[in-house]
Amino acid sequence: MIDKGRLEIKMGAYGTAPATALADPGLLPRIQEYRRLAGARMVPLDRKDIRLRIPAGEHHVSRKVDGEFTVLVFDGKEAITVNPGGTVRVGLPFLAEAAERLGKAGLKKALVAGELYVARPDGKRPRVHDVIQVARKPDSPADLDTLRFAVFDLIEPAFPTFAETWKQIKKIFDGGQRIHPVDATAASKVDDIERLFAEWTEKEGAEGIVVRSDAAGTFKVKPRRSIDAAVIGFTEGVDDRKGMLHDMLVALMRQDGSFHIFARVGGGYTDDERRAFLSDLKDLTCESEYAEVNPDHVAYQMVKPEWIVEVSCLDLVAQTTRGGTIDRMALQWDSGGTRWRSLRRLPLSSTLSPNFVRRRGDKTLRPEDLKLSQVTEVVEVPLADRDARQLALPKSQVLKREVYTKSMKGQVMVRKLVLWQTNKESEGRHPAFVVHYTDFSPNRKTPLEREIRVSSSRGQIDALWAELAAENIVKGWVKT
Repeated sequence: MIDKGRLEIKMGAYGTAPATALADPGLLPRIQEYRRLAGARMVPLDRKDIRLRIPAGEHHVSRKVDGEFTVLVFDGKEAITVNPGGTVRVGLPFLAEAAERLGKAGLKKALVAGELYVARPDGKRPRVHDVIQVARKPDSPADLDTLRFAVFDLIEPAFPTFAETWKQIKKIFDGGQRIHPVDATAASKVDDIERLFAEWTEKEGAEGIVVRSDAAGTFKVKPRRSIDAAVIGFTEGVDDRKGMLHDMLVALMRQDGSFHIFARVGGGYTDDERRAFLSDLKDLTCESEYAEVNPDHVAYQMVKPEWIVEVSCLDLVAQTTRGGTIDRMALQWDSGGTRWRSLRRLPLSSTLSPNFVRRRGDKTLRPEDLKLSQVTEVVEVPLADRDARQLALPKSQVLKREVYTKSMKGQVMVRKLVLWQTNKESEGRHPAFVVHYTDFSPNRKTPLEREIRVSSSRGQIDALWAELAAENIVKGWVKT
């Protein structure tokens, strides 16, 4: 299944490799697509939503494990794991047990979805940080032997219903020591689901529960998490919501004093709060070299960092479905107290269902009150302890800019081409050159349209510029 010459041995038989070492190049995309679809189908809820959103019926309720989503791959002889980020692992102690059980079940190949977690010696709830620490650099064979695999689904072989899938999971993995089914039980009443949530999550400290039904779908139920953050921007409602707050842009503080954008918070306000908050925040508007828009493409008005609010959310997610980081802009409030300055995008998280709870007059603008660890205690965030000011990216350089206008029916249309060199290609996340084409026509149903072309070659980006200009700057357009 894998080119073993590309394995990096960590300890004994345990080693890791990139997904490019897999013999089947389609395996990683298949795993990433499974995770994307599973996430899209799962409805996030909190406890009060159980009775409101989950219909009565036959449900499968499982304890949510705080680990790393991973897929176990079996070829009839041996087993390996692959996660959506493209890390392949071989030689883990539970893999031998998995291969033995799958072989006895008569399977020639299998893809098994589950959570890789650490069975902590102190019996406390496992955390994803534990997995990352042990899997990256195990201290001993005993340390490595704490890794467990909790099975919650079969990708292959596939069955028509989840009830049939779970029956097969139990048949293969029930009674396993290092690999086993997730803790689960059947529930036919909403009261039973509430009881399981109270027992597993509120009493025993589990991350949450997952409720599956072939008829009603899949629900993820977790307690809401409270986080204190600074308000750094806002947008106003439109149409019948004009004169009211639409949402707030909030940020956490890094230890270096910079502000790391955390979330857009659009829910949880009363109408009276929306009116009052909008009026008060307008008095705090300031200049900013950074601009961001809300999901309705309305630009945030940036404000002086004076307000602190408590927000709640259902979940924090630190990775994309492909295993990449979720990057947010880190900003510096300048020493003169007049404007925001961009530092760079750094990994943080996305939030599920963020809601405003209250203003916090008892908190101050300091890292101790708005700490980044409110997130890092829950999910793994790379570079969280680094000084964002020292990680600032090189500035881009505009190489060419041309603007053209044309009048029609009393309206002025604008077409603009901008070419710049990013100077950031060494970061591995940015192209060397970008050409951006903007077409504004007030008479169109969609007034503003954009097109972007990128390249690592100056010659190619010049050719792409020429192509865009030839297609769009035709007779009647006047250069300004």
